[in-house]
Amino acid sequence: MRIEVWADIVCPWCYIGKRRLESALARFSQPVDIVWRAFELDPNAKPVRDEVGNAERLAQKYRIPVERAQMMIDRVTAMAADDGLEFHLDRARSGNSFDAHRVVHLGREHGVAPAVLERVMRAYFSEGEAIGDRDVLARIAPEAGLSPDEVRDVLATDRYATDVRADETRAHELGITGVPFFLIDERLAVSGAQPADVLVAAMRKAA
Repeated sequence: MRIEVWADIVCPWCYIGKRRLESALARFSQPVDIVWRAFELDPNAKPVRDEVGNAERLAQKYRIPVERAQMMIDRVTAMAADDGLEFHLDRARSGNSFDAHRVVHLGREHGVAPAVLERVMRAYFSEGEAIGDRDVLARIAPEAGLSPDEVRDVLATDRYATDVRADETRAHELGITGVPFFLIDERLAVSGAQPADVLVAAMRKAA
């Protein structure tokens, strides 16, 4: 079985969805090949955005009061905790995720894409790292098993840019507008950070 997962590194629901997928896989008896696909919620974002609080940024994006935006942040933080994740969105430094997606593709080439994705997501959601900053990526990506020299080479060139764009083109062809999005064997789809039970049921149905 093959499951393709479109996700953005700066999407909190994608990190929650990743954890729930891992829980589902632990309950599924068949081998599953997971392929992480790139998706950018804001491809026009600066590498590191101006220092504006996340509640304020969310309020501006959805044109809602800051208090309501903070409630949304508190809700997703609590849901993440239920899945064993520690979010500190008050200090998350938002920015462009394109380079981070390229580094994940490098990880795929070496068979460590899940570890790279996990490291970068944890850096963003839990540690307040600016994952749009190439110096930050060059420092943290080797912790997931990549060669420091190769990471720097990727970041200094356009390696894997075509691969990231191909993922995004495929998402457009499939009509994907939100992430996470799970495609099982190219014939059964699950959208959103669904509970592990839903993912297990989908995998069993596909099998």
